[in-house]
Amino acid sequence: MNIAHCLQRAAQRCGPLTAIGYGTEVWCNYSQFAAMAARGATWLRQQGVQPGERVALFMHNRPDYLPLLWAVWWAGAVAVPINAKLHPKEAAWIAAHSGSRVIFADDEDGESLQSALREEAHDATVEARIEHVFDEALPEAAVAERAESDAAWLFYTSGTTGRPKGVELGARQLRWQSMGLFTAVQAVEPGEVALHPAPLSHGSGMLHLPYVMYGGVNVVPQSHGFDAEECLALAAHWRRASFFAAPTMVKRLVQAVKSAGQRPRGLATICYGGGPMYLADLEEALDVIGPHFAQIYGQGECPMMITALPRQMINHLYEARPEGWREHLASVGVAQAMVEVSVRDSRGRPLAVGEMGEVCVRGDVLMNGYWRQPKATAAAIVDGWLNTGDVGRLDAFGFLTLLDRSKDLIISGGTNIYPREVEEALLTHEDVAEAAVIGRPDAEWGEQVVAYVVVRRDVTETSLDAHCLGCIARFKRPKHYRFVAELPKNNYGKVLKTTLREWDSRITTCIT
Repeated sequence: MNIAHCLQRAAQRCGPLTAIGYGTEVWCNYSQFAAMAARGATWLRQQGVQPGERVALFMHNRPDYLPLLWAVWWAGAVAVPINAKLHPKEAAWIAAHSGSRVIFADDEDGESLQSALREEAHDATVEARIEHVFDEALPEAAVAERAESDAAWLFYTSGTTGRPKGVELGARQLRWQSMGLFTAVQAVEPGEVALHPAPLSHGSGMLHLPYVMYGGVNVVPQSHGFDAEECLALAAHWRRASFFAAPTMVKRLVQAVKSAGQRPRGLATICYGGGPMYLADLEEALDVIGPHFAQIYGQGECPMMITALPRQMINHLYEARPEGWREHLASVGVAQAMVEVSVRDSRGRPLAVGEMGEVCVRGDVLMNGYWRQPKATAAAIVDGWLNTGDVGRLDAFGFLTLLDRSKDLIISGGTNIYPREVEEALLTHEDVAEAAVIGRPDAEWGEQVVAYVVVRRDVTETSLDAHCLGCIARFKRPKHYRFVAELPKNNYGKVLKTTLREWDSRITTCIT
């Protein structure tokens, strides 16, 4: 089954109902949404795009993002959403690795992306003029035939090698994760609203799917991103509004509500994830904003579908306060209905209740594999179980508490940052001999990026910052630099990041 059939059916049932909003305005209804996707599919075929080929979207949130995404699926192609915050060089690498034939881009990124693609020796059409893709003179294509296991979405998530890996998801996984959102977050009826202040290339893009399936409204803020006051105003305007938010976004919403002096109107559910939510922050959010929160824990390899704390569960824990309620609120919830969750030792053996080990998950929602990386796929999925790389423990009630991340992942503002990528960027500076990057706990962002650097001659933080901005996305660059004579290493020459964290903790304690 082609996932595009979901939009086709929604147009048949809900044709005149609002499908996409832009700010407070109606941007299109379902009949128009489906027609644009069908004409966009024709345009893609005119560019030579065949079923199974890849089409990338390197764009900020905007109302035409969704018709473009569904046009890719309508044509039977594979969507490659790329984080708009990435550097054009990073986006070009993803486009080349995926073999994308067409790349939709924002106007301001088109030229720099084209230049970066030439460096990658990848020939692709970069299209920044979107209007003619939906030209009404174009005929409406039929939905291409696809099997449910065929690739539909390539989600590029960084790995410990420093290069992103393309997580291959088909229609089956996209449907399953939508079913999971129905049960873990809330059911969707015509007229229910999903706001998209978070990137459509990531969790918010997954969240929009059930709203299309059941005739809901997807609303893109006019700021094209997250502004707390705008989000609250849009919820009040559209009513019954839900959205995905990183914990840092939740904290800003709390401050905005405090400043307004009254609880928000029109909110249904704020689904938080993408980073640790501290218990004190969740309690404050419940007190200030109200009983509107649900949590999901997942990975690109198992999209939004490992564990969940549904809204009703959070509200019960906070209001009834049964034994162990604090620990359960601080957890990432219980296994979602479509998967099995297990905590295992280094040999893959299940551990007893309360023991710490690697979180593993099994179910039909697991990725098909990493795009063109069979060895990485075999290492990640063993005997049907996905090794998440996260360390946690299960209690007697089935609640999963995450304790650490075995892959040194840094989560800042809900965005994943892998140290190796930053280290490799720093090491391309001619005066940097060695570099090691760690995350420093931060009350606002979750974590900040800190770089420990060994230099060959005097180098300023300003020059290193400018160098990083020429290589990687702004949000990945270090917020702090520490110049050291040498990095701590073990007998095998491996950098001891545990020692670096101890150093950094002492430095931070002295500063505070």
